[in-house]
Amino acid sequence: MIIAEKKPLPEVLGMLEGSSEVLVLGCRSCTAICLVGGEREAMETCEALALHSEIKDKGWKVRSLTVERACEREFLTPLNGFKGTVVSMACGVGAQVVQEHCPDARVVPGVNTSNMGAPEGTGTFVERCAGCGDCILHLTAGICPIARCAKSLLNGPCGGSQNGRCEVSPDTPCAWDQIVKALERQGRLDLLDANIPPRDWRPSRNGGPRRIVNAEASPGDAQRRWREGE
Repeated sequence: MIIAEKKPLPEVLGMLEGSSEVLVLGCRSCTAICLVGGEREAMETCEALALHSEIKDKGWKVRSLTVERACEREFLTPLNGFKGTVVSMACGVGAQVVQEHCPDARVVPGVNTSNMGAPEGTGTFVERCAGCGDCILHLTAGICPIARCAKSLLNGPCGGSQNGRCEVSPDTPCAWDQIVKALERQGRLDLLDANIPPRDWRPSRNGGPRRIVNAEASPGDAQRRWREGE
């Protein structure tokens, strides 16, 4: 899932200068799970903005709206024709789709999009994937060295790893220590003999934004599957 953090309120307020109508847009997908951009957080932000407007006599008309997924235009029809300012509580992808859907609106981010990760505990999320476009998890016991090694080493560990910890911080596990131990448990230590070649970053960010086309998918298929719970 995509991990995000709330922007400080003063920063958001600074982006709203000159606004008259403000819509705080929440998303029930990734940022809701992160507890930073769901319906509750959108309403809390809305209340804070409305209070600031009243105290500072800004005259803002503030309301909140939460959609199922801000990154899909199908769910953005309630915003049709909106020309005010949208404070997007969705990830950076959702904010950009909202801007495309509402070209006459001003879309500002209410959160900082961090990475793709997994929940480690209540309100705690850890990066697990860097979206590099060339997955090698089959060689590394399902542990990504690109995202989880501070140096993104493909043939580690480095000399800075001590007692299973990264030299960057004693709180950070060494990804390659975890990989070696996992391969040992699985009886697959022979994979360490494989020399992973230098990274080809072309599938990652070479040549601009990536486009993935699933030739087997028909228009609306993803939505149908989601509705039917497949």
